[in-house]
Amino acid sequence: MPPPTPAPPAIAADEDALLLLVAAGGAVDPRRRLLERSGGAAQALAAGPAVWRECGLTAAQVQKLARPDAPRLANAGKWLRQPGHHLLGCHHPDYPALLLRAPNPPLALFVAGDPTRLWHPSVAIVGTRGPTPAGTAHASEFARALARSGLAVTSGLAAGIDTAAHEATLASGGITVAVLGTGPDVAYPRGNARLLARIASEGAVVSEHLPGTRPLASHFPSRNRIIAGLSLATLVIEAAWKSGALITARLAAEAGRDVFALPGSIRNPMARGCHRLIREGAGLVEDPAEVIAALAPQAQVLARDLRTRLDAPIHRGEEIVGRAASDSAADDPDYQQLWLALGHDPTNMDELVTRTGLTAAAVSSMLLLMELDGRVQAQHGRYFRNR
Repeated sequence: MPPPTPAPPAIAADEDALLLLVAAGGAVDPRRRLLERSGGAAQALAAGPAVWRECGLTAAQVQKLARPDAPRLANAGKWLRQPGHHLLGCHHPDYPALLLRAPNPPLALFVAGDPTRLWHPSVAIVGTRGPTPAGTAHASEFARALARSGLAVTSGLAAGIDTAAHEATLASGGITVAVLGTGPDVAYPRGNARLLARIASEGAVVSEHLPGTRPLASHFPSRNRIIAGLSLATLVIEAAWKSGALITARLAAEAGRDVFALPGSIRNPMARGCHRLIREGAGLVEDPAEVIAALAPQAQVLARDLRTRLDAPIHRGEEIVGRAASDSAADDPDYQQLWLALGHDPTNMDELVTRTGLTAAAVSSMLLLMELDGRVQAQHGRYFRNR
């Protein structure tokens, strides 16, 4: 007699309750207050309508909590039970600290992939869906250089600049994060379905919307606040005078993050948005090294937060980072291999990858932590021994 088929893993009660709070929709602040007051999603749900209203939930939100959309929640639960899928509430210790410090952070994040990727120091690369060939080349060039320096690249999986940035980062072995204006399982445009799957496998896909949510125009400006909030800085490659990329740049500035823009030809309508940003105070950049140098101090602080988080991870972080962050990191063979590959002369990321045979993602993660230990210094994307 064949053994019984194992049942799928159950969703924790807190996750189940958090799904209900996400599905209630509407303003985030009242639901966040409810979470904070109750101490958790399950407790928030059990508090009942009177407490919900006291926290500011509207009648529509109260009704959705009292009478949830069962089929939609069942679909979300099915998605959550799959390997590599996560739901992080804003009260969760794995919720990215940088996003939590930005204005109006989402109540919860659906993550396909590794949640610790959201803690990795990153730069948002955004721009038009219809770039010039030069714009596409610039997006790829900057993404490759940022990835090789150890920074992650965040973007929105849109056609054009976003796609070029994601693809170039993956080709370089770097870390990329895609923030969606749909559910985490819905590629938009549809032609990026394979790219979505690859990012989920090698980086992280993020959405504040329930799985199965289709693209709506109103979702994309709010999606842009997550892109800006997850990133140390936003880099605009090409953008028209009125562009979603400019919304991301404005949101980044409001969150206290750096904004950079590439200048272009005065004859190129896709450069006008960048010129507008530069006139308004964005940093004019012509070379990736300028972005890397400007962000190095902030990246160090965020990397320290990442190391602290990985000391006691709730979700599986990247294995090599967890080992490098431990007391026994010096005994790790990969760590030692990288140390031996480093010299006293500055060496770029490509050369270190060639010398060690490790992936660029593993090398960049270890280098960040070696910098924190004071063993390595970086100058313009090149690394050398500090002692």
